[in-house]
Amino acid sequence: MTHSMAEKSTLDSFPTFFVSHGGGPWPWVDGMRQQFARTEREFRDMPRLFPQKPKAVLVITGHWEAAEFTVSTAERPPMEYDYSGFPEHTYRIQYPAPGSPALAARVRELLGDAGIASREDVSRGFDHGTFVPMALMYPEADVPVVMLSLKAGYDAAEHIRLGRALAPLRSEGVLIMGSGLTYHNMRGFGRSESTPVAAAFEHYLNEAVTADPAIRDDRLVRWQQAPGARLAHPREDHLVPLMVIAGAAGKDVGHRVFVDQAMSVAMASYQFG
Repeated sequence: MTHSMAEKSTLDSFPTFFVSHGGGPWPWVDGMRQQFARTEREFRDMPRLFPQKPKAVLVITGHWEAAEFTVSTAERPPMEYDYSGFPEHTYRIQYPAPGSPALAARVRELLGDAGIASREDVSRGFDHGTFVPMALMYPEADVPVVMLSLKAGYDAAEHIRLGRALAPLRSEGVLIMGSGLTYHNMRGFGRSESTPVAAAFEHYLNEAVTADPAIRDDRLVRWQQAPGARLAHPREDHLVPLMVIAGAAGKDVGHRVFVDQAMSVAMASYQFG
């Protein structure tokens, strides 16, 4: 995974994706899995949207925040069970996909070229925002996965800029995927009064995603002006991965891949390119 890969020019450019990954380790929990049946079908079918099998996947996960943008560099990433209150067996889930130190190095090279400071973390493991979609998309765990953190402060414009720096990876065989949720208010899940809030906010996001890129980026930066913005995201950790994906999309206009209705709220996933 280097800048001078001989086969780079023969690869089709990958689209970029933002996925709403659902709640906790839901594919391994009876009852929850049924709630997310639509999401499971869509995630399992998602590889058909790619031009070919990716050489690696770069996941920008809403479950990892650091003081500076940080890249996972482990060759064999461990697991991060970053949830509580779930059945005991969900703390033994394994997703044994390899990491890719070469991709991690390429990410840091691109960020450095763009004047964006970054760090690396050799111990970071797969959180559920990473292993849930990946286990459904590639259950054989045969595609290398690298994670990239959000930066503390969640500055939307800064994360769009980050995405722009990562855009060359799309023509190098790498799938860039943001993992979060279009609604993430822990007190609102399962409440009927949250349904219109989540729907109105997702409507704003969908209009932004499908707009001309110049308008799109401005609307995403101003997301707090959307109806119900802070009710949908009291803390925007699960929203900011969308900003990175929009930045990496460049001039590609986005569209909604699907929207699931789970835990009384809308959870949408988007594709650019």
